[in-house]
Amino acid sequence: MTPDFRTIDAGQATLRAAIQGAGPLVVLIHGFPESWYSWRHQLGPIAEAGFTACAIDVRGYGGSDKPQPVEAYDMRSMVGDVAGVIERLSPDAPAVVVGHDWGAPIVWNTALIRPDRVRAVAGLSVPYLGPPTRSFKDVFTEAFTDKGRFFYQAYFQAEGVAEAELEADPRDTIRRFYYAISGDAPDGTWPSDKPVGATLLERLPDPQPFPAWLTDADIDYYASEFAHSGFRGPLNRYRNHDRDFEYLKGFADRRIEQPALFIGGARDLVLSMFGRVDVVPLMRQAIPDLRGADILPGCGHWTQQERPAEVNARLVAWLKGL
Repeated sequence: MTPDFRTIDAGQATLRAAIQGAGPLVVLIHGFPESWYSWRHQLGPIAEAGFTACAIDVRGYGGSDKPQPVEAYDMRSMVGDVAGVIERLSPDAPAVVVGHDWGAPIVWNTALIRPDRVRAVAGLSVPYLGPPTRSFKDVFTEAFTDKGRFFYQAYFQAEGVAEAELEADPRDTIRRFYYAISGDAPDGTWPSDKPVGATLLERLPDPQPFPAWLTDADIDYYASEFAHSGFRGPLNRYRNHDRDFEYLKGFADRRIEQPALFIGGARDLVLSMFGRVDVVPLMRQAIPDLRGADILPGCGHWTQQERPAEVNARLVAWLKGL
């Protein structure tokens, strides 16, 4: 079964959604640089389990609105979009929200800020450790930039610079970036010694062949989406760290009270770029009802694409247990 595509007015933005199944709503939020398509392996199993699976294109991506201003991609706007989708598709009942990469902070914060719209939350790759105590921009500036070290989010700050690099050949961008932080890439594929002034794709190899979890057809789909949409909207998400911090300070006294799930990859650089720690005990302090937290051996950053069967087994079991 293929999903139905709908255009949803989320209030402040119009979003494309791929929808499959019937039953309680599960909204799937992708990360960078992805699309609804990153959930292609999850839509069917979630629908077959008795739910309405809805994978959106986040604003700035694919078939969704692509506003120009940087501030249009702040966390307040992202939370508003997710809440707006839930309000349109499930006006009488809260939904489950599931996010990967940037989608994870988006759903964690939607659960925190709009508990009226979220009955449960799952994050893949990016854990939740509570409301921030400082801007993440200050964190990576201190840890990387001030020491002369390249950090991809610092590189993304100047408008137009990363866009020019990534848009020059979207297919090449997807192949090299996806591979470099996947579980299949040997240690050191993502260079830790690049200096400030380097570019994102510099020294990232183009694997021949690409690992089987991402087919040529998959790469073609992503490349065509970004050839059409560009990278400005996706990159603007990274340009709101200071704005997000000011917004989230208003929720510093809250915890995520809903049932939650976390799935990460043991080889995901998200869990090691600032030093490897056991994030699960830290998560439990911020999420008292964390019902599952698995770190998949050998898995890299693209959790649900690299390990669809393992992710689906955990996700569906958790959904059925709510």
